[in-house]
Amino acid sequence: MPKNKTHSGTAKRVKITGTGKLRRQQTGLRHRLEVKSSAQTRRQTGTVAIAPADVKRVKKLLGR
Repeated sequence: MPKNKTHSGTAKRVKITGTGKLRRQQTGLRHRLEVKSSAQTRRQTGTVAIAPADVKRVKKLLGR
């Protein structure tokens, strides 16, 4: 049986923590920043956990 390939698009967007949790960047910080309030852009910095409903699918895409 051949090996499964990692989905490279997902691999670029998702990082796996040391404990095995999945983290991703928050959305909304790429363009049109001038119309968003400073408070809104500050809230969107950093990473967040992937939704529990999506974890199984994302792990499969990452080959885990």
